Amino acid sequence: MRIILTPFARTRLFPRQPRGNTIQDCTPAQFERHLNEHAPMRVLDGYAPFCKLHVHRNWTSTRCLTVPVTDGNRHLLHSAYEARTRDELPVLVRWFEGVEPPVAEYLVAILYSAEQLAKEDAPIDGDWGVVGCLYTAEPEEIPMAPVTMMRNALGVEEGGSGMPLDREAYRRSVGFWERNANWRP
Repeated sequence: MRIILTPFARTRLFPRQPRGNTIQDCTPAQFERHLNEHAPMRVLDGYAPFCKLHVHRNWTSTRCLTVPVTDGNRHLLHSAYEARTRDELPVLVRWFEGVEPPVAEYLVAILYSAEQLAKEDAPIDGDWGVVGCLYTAEPEEIPMAPVTMMRNALGVEEGGSGMPLDREAYRRSVGFWERNANWRP
């Protein structure tokens, strides 16, 4: 099985201007090589048949992706409308500034099958493509953000996967994201 880092994931995980809330101490080529040379400690089913999550112990200094919202840090939350790419419509996002989460224990690579990526007009020369990565304290998936679930339900023409909305998964996601937020340096 050959895993490829997709251009979409490369720009988000390894931006031109390195940031403290992206993958640290590792180049895109080293990241891709590690995923291909080291078996994951766990493989989780993703939200659709074409999605798998490979759980690896964190071999970098990358920090956890999310921080719990508390009365003591709620004042550090920010929000804005943003798009992930130039082609996508902006959506409301929120994040912390001024917090420093712990180093993640796990990196959870989110993989899509080559067949799905071809449907999304993002073909790869491999079996699986990395579309994202979660940096976590536990060897588990962080629930997909509600807006990502909605974008997926809108279809590939709106930057999603075409998977219908699962109302129960959406409610679980809202529960998690009401209590947690991403962070930015």
